[in-house]
Amino acid sequence: MQQTKLSPYLLCCLTITFCLMLTTNQLAAKEWLVGDQTAYKNALEKVKPGDNIILSDGIWNNFEILFKGEGTKQKPITLKAQTKGKVFLTGQSNLRLSGKHLVVSGLVFKNGYTPSSAVVAFRSNKENLAYHSRVTEVVIDNFSNPDKRESDYWVAIYGQYNRFDHNYLTGKRNKGVTLAVRLDTVDSQENHHKIDHNYFGPRPILGSNGGETLRIGTSHYSLSNSYTLVENNYFDRCDGEVEIISVKSGQNKIRNNVFFESRGTLTLRHGNGNIIEENVFFGNGVDHTGGIRVINKEQIIRNNYLEGLTGYRFGSGFTVMNGVPNSSINRYHQVDNALIENNSLINVDHIQLAAGSDQERSAVPINSKVQNNLIFNDNGQQPFTLFDDVSGIKFKGNIANTVALEKLASGISQKNIELKRAANGLLYPTDKKLLAKGAKKSLSPVLKSATGPSWYKKTDGLVAFESGHTINVKAEDDALFNAVVSASNGDVLILADGNYDVRKMIDINKTVSIKAQNQGMVKVTFQRSTLFQISDGGSLTLDGLNINGSNSPDASGNTLVRSQKWGMVYNYRFVMRNSKVSGLDINHSFHFFDAGNGSFADYIELTNNQFSDITGDFLRLNKEIEDLGIYNAEYVILKNNTFDNVQGALVNLYRGGTDESTFGPHLAMYKNAINNSGNGKRNKTASSLYLHGVQVTNIDNNTFTDTAEIIIEHTVGEPKTAINDNNFKGTAAPNVKELHAAGPHTAVLLNNKQSN
Repeated sequence: MQQTKLSPYLLCCLTITFCLMLTTNQLAAKEWLVGDQTAYKNALEKVKPGDNIILSDGIWNNFEILFKGEGTKQKPITLKAQTKGKVFLTGQSNLRLSGKHLVVSGLVFKNGYTPSSAVVAFRSNKENLAYHSRVTEVVIDNFSNPDKRESDYWVAIYGQYNRFDHNYLTGKRNKGVTLAVRLDTVDSQENHHKIDHNYFGPRPILGSNGGETLRIGTSHYSLSNSYTLVENNYFDRCDGEVEIISVKSGQNKIRNNVFFESRGTLTLRHGNGNIIEENVFFGNGVDHTGGIRVINKEQIIRNNYLEGLTGYRFGSGFTVMNGVPNSSINRYHQVDNALIENNSLINVDHIQLAAGSDQERSAVPINSKVQNNLIFNDNGQQPFTLFDDVSGIKFKGNIANTVALEKLASGISQKNIELKRAANGLLYPTDKKLLAKGAKKSLSPVLKSATGPSWYKKTDGLVAFESGHTINVKAEDDALFNAVVSASNGDVLILADGNYDVRKMIDINKTVSIKAQNQGMVKVTFQRSTLFQISDGGSLTLDGLNINGSNSPDASGNTLVRSQKWGMVYNYRFVMRNSKVSGLDINHSFHFFDAGNGSFADYIELTNNQFSDITGDFLRLNKEIEDLGIYNAEYVILKNNTFDNVQGALVNLYRGGTDESTFGPHLAMYKNAINNSGNGKRNKTASSLYLHGVQVTNIDNNTFTDTAEIIIEHTVGEPKTAINDNNFKGTAAPNVKELHAAGPHTAVLLNNKQSN
């Protein structure tokens, strides 16, 4: 092969050109290593396209970062950590991006909160937005405002063509959406953002509206299109409220995301023409785990896989809503021209059609199709509930292993279906003739390990009881107090036999268990108005103790256990087992447990205890009286206890308002003996149980003797109340009222015995 030789002159020109190009690129790509906020600001004034600003490793406290500049597609301006994961933004810190082609990576927001409306905002102000910019491998870990009711976003995306990927967001505890796509100006609409490969870690139950994990748009701009792509994200136990993802705009794609044991649903709340495809929901039988809720026009829901979902009503495994005729922009638009095809619904307890039907929501679904879906329940129970006319939904080619409802039978064929789990972790029919039904075998659910930064460990923020060390405690002065102070999260304190007279209130600010070495051989008295206070970060188990209030101050309003009086942002847990409590009668209004304003218990569990001679209320969970759908405890469980001479209410559990965004409260009361209780003159409820707005109530196999009546007030939604197999001796029958719904109450009362 003949080679072409370059002339010496041409070769020299090419060499000079290459050197000039190399010099130019080197000059353009400058790195600015900065060690303090002043140096950062100086560097920001000088950066050019292609430059990198590098924050030195360490703690940057109270740093509100404004990152602005004009990069190019080929030469973005970058802000990054010197070492990924070793630059910590603490205190009152945040990040704002403004300009074009900006990239941020490697930062960790921890041990603080934003003083503004967002931790990360893709704008500097209303006029200056971010475009074609990216935030990647950034961590926001428990960076919550200490005022739980103060609302903020952790991420607010404005502008157009931005990307948010491979980030880690966990532990948002205050009100407000974790990540919000904002469409409040024309420059933020039709934005084409991409949100991908993020790890949305556990979000605790908020106990009110305002706990969504991801929201695209708002009601005001819901008829605008967003064109946002949400794909390959992992939603791990995102339990904030009934909507995990709230879509409130049009033309979005939500695909190939995994929802793991998350309470709530992916909700098409507002906006038209969205596509929901290839998402995977693993409920694993966890309470209130849901799937997809359909509202509005021209929604496509296809090739999704849903398994082990227990939710019902607006949080069910699959819901098609009724709308409001001529709906205002912020209410429920009619479902019209929905296409629901090739979805697998396996062990999904509830599929609800025309849900929410009432005098206002009377517009039934129309022009819609449900076809080629696979429906399978191991328990043999068919999952459909029809709340209104569903003739506007055409069923065709669906298969199920259960007998379909008569109105749906023409479009759902009953088959003998055998399922086998494939390599992708999903169940499929073994009969090849049925493989065209349900989700495709080519689904590839995103792995948890493939989301978030690879360098930041995904940890469970909830410390389990008895997960730490065992510490033996002797019956000596201040021994119990000192042991709690010295304990670490998860530790178990084993109390030796003897008397413990506690002279200082014990503050519980960690997860700790206090147990008697020998049940009933440990006596605890206390000299302050409160024995235990559960503070932020605290959870408490008591087991086998004998607690007496005789050494408490001779004053009204003492409390054995209370949560922090105000200002809690962390949820807590309280458990008492195998214990005896007596003598809370040194003066009037001596309460067993009192929840503070703004506090929230994931659960309160009392099992196998004896309680006697209490002059106040037993469980005071009634501090959220603003009637905004807020409440103090998610689960209250009383089992196998004895209550004697409790003058106040055993349970005062209050959830006011008409908001429908939460699942609780729940009360479960089994096999308890209640004697001469609720009859005190200072019992303002005049009841043994006062349950206002409780969503799920089960009162079974209890004996009430000479005790005040049970008062239950239904307020909103479809509360589930069952009072069965109880014995009421000298006690009035339960009093159940519907405060808003017309007609008789919906509670189920069966096999209860009444006697004088």
